[in-house]
Amino acid sequence: MGRRVLLIEDEPNIIEAISFILSKDGWTVHTHADGETAVDRVRDGAPDLVILDVMLPGRSGFDILRDLREGAEAAADLPILMLTARGQQRDRDMAEQLGATRFMTKPFSNSEVLETVRALAAP
Repeated sequence: MGRRVLLIEDEPNIIEAISFILSKDGWTVHTHADGETAVDRVRDGAPDLVILDVMLPGRSGFDILRDLREGAEAAADLPILMLTARGQQRDRDMAEQLGATRFMTKPFSNSEVLETVRALAAP
Protein backbone atom coordinates (compact mmCIF):
# COMPACT_ATOMS: atom_id res chain seq x y z
CA MET A 1 0.00 0.00 0.00
CA GLY A 2 1.31 3.43 -0.93
CA ARG A 3 2.26 5.64 1.95
CA ARG A 4 3.57 8.84 0.33
CA VAL A 5 1.26 11.80 -0.08
CA LEU A 6 2.01 15.13 -1.74
CA LEU A 7 -0.06 17.95 -0.26
CA ILE A 8 -0.29 20.91 -2.65
CA GLU A 9 -1.70 23.68 -0.46
CA ASP A 10 -0.69 27.23 0.46
CA GLU A 11 -2.52 27.77 3.77
CA PRO A 12 -0.12 27.04 6.67
CA ASN A 13 -2.89 25.96 9.08
CA ILE A 14 -4.25 23.40 6.64
CA ILE A 15 -0.75 22.15 5.74
CA GLU A 16 0.00 21.68 9.44
CA ALA A 17 -3.31 19.97 10.24
CA ILE A 18 -3.27 17.53 7.31
CA SER A 19 0.44 16.77 7.73
CA PHE A 20 -0.12 16.00 11.41
CA ILE A 21 -3.16 13.74 10.83
CA LEU A 22 -1.53 11.75 8.04
CA SER A 23 1.91 11.49 9.67
CA LYS A 24 0.28 10.02 12.78
CA ASP A 25 -1.36 7.44 10.51
CA GLY A 26 2.02 6.40 9.06
CA TRP A 27 2.08 8.50 5.89
CA THR A 28 5.15 10.34 4.65
CA VAL A 29 3.81 13.81 3.82
CA HIS A 30 5.56 16.11 1.35
CA THR A 31 4.18 19.61 0.88
CA HIS A 32 4.29 22.08 -1.97
CA ALA A 33 2.68 25.54 -2.07
CA ASP A 34 3.34 26.88 -5.58
CA GLY A 35 0.87 26.27 -8.39
CA GLU A 36 3.43 27.12 -11.10
CA THR A 37 5.74 24.21 -10.24
CA ALA A 38 3.23 21.72 -8.81
CA VAL A 39 3.01 19.47 -11.88
CA ASP A 40 6.80 19.06 -11.95
CA ARG A 41 6.80 18.31 -8.24
CA VAL A 42 4.21 15.55 -8.70
CA ARG A 43 6.14 14.03 -11.60
CA ASP A 44 9.51 14.23 -9.80
CA GLY A 45 8.20 13.04 -6.44
CA ALA A 46 6.08 10.12 -7.67
CA PRO A 47 3.66 10.24 -4.72
CA ASP A 48 1.09 7.52 -4.09
CA LEU A 49 -1.62 10.14 -3.56
CA VAL A 50 -2.04 13.89 -4.14
CA ILE A 51 -4.14 16.31 -2.10
CA LEU A 52 -4.62 19.38 -4.28
CA ASP A 53 -6.08 22.73 -3.30
CA VAL A 54 -8.15 24.56 -5.93
CA MET A 55 -6.88 28.07 -5.16
CA LEU A 56 -3.08 28.30 -5.26
CA PRO A 57 -0.59 31.05 -6.08
CA GLY A 58 0.53 30.88 -9.71
CA ARG A 59 -1.96 28.39 -11.14
CA SER A 60 -5.29 26.95 -10.10
CA GLY A 61 -5.68 23.40 -8.89
CA PHE A 62 -8.00 22.82 -11.84
CA ASP A 63 -5.21 23.69 -14.31
CA ILE A 64 -2.79 21.44 -12.42
CA LEU A 65 -5.33 18.60 -12.39
CA ARG A 66 -5.89 18.97 -16.14
CA ASP A 67 -2.13 18.79 -16.79
CA LEU A 68 -1.73 15.73 -14.57
CA ARG A 69 -4.56 13.87 -16.28
CA GLU A 70 -3.88 14.92 -19.88
CA GLY A 71 -0.16 15.76 -20.01
CA ALA A 72 2.55 13.90 -21.90
CA GLU A 73 3.34 11.76 -18.84
CA ALA A 74 -0.26 11.60 -17.69
CA ALA A 75 -0.79 10.45 -14.12
CA ALA A 76 -4.06 8.81 -15.05
CA ASP A 77 -4.17 6.36 -12.14
CA LEU A 78 -2.87 8.68 -9.42
CA PRO A 79 -5.55 9.27 -6.76
CA ILE A 80 -6.15 13.02 -6.44
CA LEU A 81 -8.23 14.57 -3.67
CA MET A 82 -9.28 18.14 -4.50
CA LEU A 83 -9.80 20.62 -1.66
CA THR A 84 -11.70 23.88 -1.98
CA ALA A 85 -13.07 26.60 0.24
CA ARG A 86 -15.81 27.11 -2.34
CA GLY A 87 -18.20 24.22 -2.38
CA GLN A 88 -20.30 25.30 -5.35
CA GLN A 89 -21.67 22.55 -7.52
CA ARG A 90 -19.88 23.91 -10.59
CA ASP A 91 -16.52 23.48 -8.80
CA ARG A 92 -17.45 19.89 -8.01
CA ASP A 93 -18.55 19.30 -11.60
CA MET A 94 -15.35 20.80 -13.00
CA ALA A 95 -13.17 18.72 -10.65
CA GLU A 96 -15.06 15.60 -11.71
CA GLN A 97 -14.78 16.40 -15.42
CA LEU A 98 -11.03 16.99 -15.11
CA GLY A 99 -10.52 13.69 -13.34
CA ALA A 100 -10.39 14.35 -9.59
CA THR A 101 -10.79 11.11 -7.67
CA ARG A 102 -12.56 12.82 -4.76
CA PHE A 103 -13.62 16.37 -3.84
CA MET A 104 -13.72 17.83 -0.33
CA THR A 105 -14.93 21.23 0.86
CA LYS A 106 -13.14 23.24 3.55
CA PRO A 107 -13.60 23.24 6.46
CA PHE A 108 -13.38 19.48 6.84
CA SER A 109 -12.96 17.24 9.84
CA ASN A 110 -9.72 15.38 10.56
CA SER A 111 -11.53 12.06 10.45
CA GLU A 112 -13.04 12.92 7.07
CA VAL A 113 -9.57 13.59 5.60
CA LEU A 114 -8.11 10.43 7.11
CA GLU A 115 -10.99 8.21 5.98
CA THR A 116 -10.85 9.64 2.45
CA VAL A 117 -7.08 9.23 2.13
CA ARG A 118 -7.27 5.66 3.43
CA ALA A 119 -10.07 4.87 0.94
CA LEU A 120 -8.12 6.38 -1.97
CA ALA A 121 -5.00 4.40 -1.06
CA ALA A 122 -6.83 1.08 -0.74
CA PRO A 123 -5.87 -1.41 -3.44
